[in-house]
Order: sequence, then structure tokens, then C-alpha cells
Amino acid sequence: MTSFKNKRRLAAEEEMNSKRPQFEKMEQVSAQLKNENGEVLGSKLNLPINITVDKLQHVCNVLLQQEDTQPYSFYVDGVEITGSLEDALSEDMLRECEYDVDIVYQPQAVFKVRAVTRCSSTLPGHAEAVLFIKFSPDGRYLASGSGDKTVRFWDINTETPQFTCEGHRNVVLYLAWSSCGRKLASGCKDGKVCVWNPLTGKQMCRMMDGHKRWIMCLAWKPLHLDGSSRYLASASKDTTIRIWDTFNGQTVRTLSGHTQCVTCIRWSGSNLIYSSSQDRTIKVWRADDGVLCRTLEGHGHWVNQLALNTDYVMRTGPYEPAEASIVHKEHHWDDEEMSARALERYNAVINNSCERMVSSSDDHTMWLWEPEKSKQCITRLVGHQQTVNEAAFSPDGRLIASASFDKSVKIWDGATGKFLWTLRGHVQRAYLVSWSADSRLLVSCSADSTVKVWDIKAKDRKLLHDLPGHEDQVLALDWSPDGQRVASGGRDKVLKIWRK
Repeated sequence: MTSFKNKRRLAAEEEMNSKRPQFEKMEQVSAQLKNENGEVLGSKLNLPINITVDKLQHVCNVLLQQEDTQPYSFYVDGVEITGSLEDALSEDMLRECEYDVDIVYQPQAVFKVRAVTRCSSTLPGHAEAVLFIKFSPDGRYLASGSGDKTVRFWDINTETPQFTCEGHRNVVLYLAWSSCGRKLASGCKDGKVCVWNPLTGKQMCRMMDGHKRWIMCLAWKPLHLDGSSRYLASASKDTTIRIWDTFNGQTVRTLSGHTQCVTCIRWSGSNLIYSSSQDRTIKVWRADDGVLCRTLEGHGHWVNQLALNTDYVMRTGPYEPAEASIVHKEHHWDDEEMSARALERYNAVINNSCERMVSSSDDHTMWLWEPEKSKQCITRLVGHQQTVNEAAFSPDGRLIASASFDKSVKIWDGATGKFLWTLRGHVQRAYLVSWSADSRLLVSCSADSTVKVWDIKAKDRKLLHDLPGHEDQVLALDWSPDGQRVASGGRDKVLKIWRK
């Protein structure tokens, strides 16, 4: 009886399906090209659905009347077109005979950074764990800070030690290069700040003493606001922020308001200082007079770190990564020229909009903000299962990468905060991430003693290279702005230089 009923049901379904109108897959689509800001490019086009990215590049360059061919990426409803337009269209779009599609185009870097694949040097020298590594803005110098109380400069060309800087009396926790590349600031567990000359390895002013506890973070005033790189901000476990005059080593002003350790600071291109704290708040300060503008609240636990979509362009200042060469060129710019170049590059990135900021927390979430104009967050970025240790915008500001103690690295949309995909490969806590200058590659490090290179632009966003070699946790990581090297350091007390 049951079998007979099933046969009748199947026969009825077949009859209904035969009566439904059959949709033929369309061969063309009416498409409108738009930029990231929603501005329309030309009129609507009837495009074949099998049009490839290369042909879309040609169409876009013709409509924009570009003298030199500019590479672009294309998106439909947030889905990147990696092969043909058809691959990015949903089934509903393909079945709809008359459907208008908005194709968003985004300019890409005109140069390509090649992935690092091998360890070219292992550099011993530090007597304790390497806690911080940073390349200079032009990629010419490399500095490291360690638990052995020293700061070291390394010769990038010969990959050998250059200077050992002794002045701190406790663990060196943080390093920050000025955007001009002529100064390096270091902060230690004793609350002292030093400024070093990378050409000589000597201190450039008296040791800056004022904080009562650890230095957690340092931030230089952006070069387009301060061509001489005179002013430096420091955040401390003593709950305060200090602004220093590095010409004389004196405190200009102290910012007080947090009730627990200040974990991170960022000096914005609009001359505001953003600070995060273990008191679960983020504060916005006017740098010129120290006035507290607003307090951003929402996180349920410590706020660990802040990142701006302009971090990379402010870090590199006047130096354009696309112009980098294997043999470093000497630039004889004065302060005004450097400041003007930095301002031009900053304005190109900000594009008459507000800076965006992402905060990462022990509450397993990240929050996306426009802190310059509002204390309301744009959105919460939810998905990690444990502490989010670091988040970083890509150099073009379009993506955010986050590293978490849940062993994963996640990628998010830098404008909307939308989750895009997860990069899995680490088997222990993921600590740090660092982007290549062209925003196409990402490197991450972990407690599992490995460094991993990811191809973000590949269709499957795959693990490109697994770089073992460290004998213990990797605690420090940086990709040089010229794209040629990655440096890593950790508990095994050595630095490793990775090259293509």
C-alpha cells in the first residue's frame, strides 16, 4: 500500500515539474560598474556571463581612460570574481532572464610581492627571548628588542649584527620606528623610553623617565603632521599616556583617564590619539591639548590591541613600496619634502573619508569603529572562540586579518566587518599576522614554532608555504615594507630572515 502511494506521489511531482516554465540560463547580463564609494562608471553594459577578469580589466581601464594599465579586482554582492563573471553569480541571478548586476571594481597594487619560501639566515646574539621585531619604513634597517634588556640593529644586506644598544635596565617590550626612518624608540619593563639613531646605534636624547610601570606601546606623531618626528606617545601599565618631546627628552603632557593598564595606543592622521585599556574601554584624545573627546565602550573584557586602516601608509611615510628596489636608494629629502610626500600618500588612502579602527579583545570579539566622529561601533566581528591577540588592516585597508588563541587566522571585510574566511593550519595559539605591501599575501606566527605564508588572492585562499625552523614559540614577526624579507623571532633567542 505504501509503495503504491509513493508511486502516485512521484508521478504527481513529475507532472507538476513538466508544467513549470523552463528557464534557460542567460548568456548575457546587464552590468553596471561602480567604485567602492558607489560612484557609477559609464552606462550599463551588456556583458557575456563568461567574461573573464582580464577582459573586465580591459573594459575598466578603457572607461577610466587610464594612460597606464591599472590592475583591478571585481566583486558582485561581496563575492570576488576570480575566474569568470558566471562563477560569482548566484543560481537565482542565472535563472533570472532580466537581471541588473552591480560590479564593484577596486584598484590593486601595481606591483607584486613574491612569497618568502626559505630561511636565508639565522641570527643569534640575544641572550633571552626575542620579543619584538620591526623593519624601518623603507625596509633598510631591522631592529629587535629582547628579554636581555638590549636593542639590536641588524645589517639587512649582509644579514649580520650591526649595533647592540645598551641602556635599558629591564626587558625591552616595544619598538617603534619614526616614519622618516631616522629614529627608533624603545620601551622597557622599567617604564623608561629611549630613542636610538640607526646609523650609529647611539641614544639621540636623554632617557625619558616618567612612567612608573611597564611601557606597553609607543606611537610617533604621523610624519605628515610632524615633519621632524619630534613627538612620541607612550602607554603604560601605570594607566597613563605620556607625550614626549624627543628633542629634549621632556614630557609635554600626561593623559589620565583609564583605570587599568593602557594596552595600546594609535596616533591618528587627524591628530587624535586612541588608547585601549584593560578597563574594557577605548578613549579618544585630542593630541594638541590632551582633551578627552569620547569614550568607546562595548567590550566585555580587556581590549588588547587597536589597528587603523591607515596604519601602513603612516608607518611607511614618504616611502612608496612600489618604488622599492633590491639595492636601497639614498633619498636626500628635507623634513618638508618628507612631510609633503607622506601627506599625499595618506590622502590617497583616506580618500576624503574617516579613518576606521578595529579593536581586539579577550572577550573573543573585535569591534569596528569610526572613532573620529562617533562612539557607536559600525559592527561587531564575531567568530573566534578564544582571545583575539592581534588584528591588522591590509595596506590597502580593504581587509582585516586577525590572529587568535583558538589557533586560527580569520579574514574580514575592512569596510563592513563581514566575515570572509578562516585560514587553518596552526596547531597552537596564533599570535601575530603581517601583510605584504601589495595586500596579496599574509604571514602568521604561532606557539607551534612555525611561520606560515597565506595567499589571500588565490581562489582557495590556501596555505602557500609552511616555514618551520624555530625551536620554540614565535613571538615576533614583521614583513619588510619593500616586500623582500620577513623577519621572525621567539623564545629560542634567534632571529630568522625569510626570503623568496
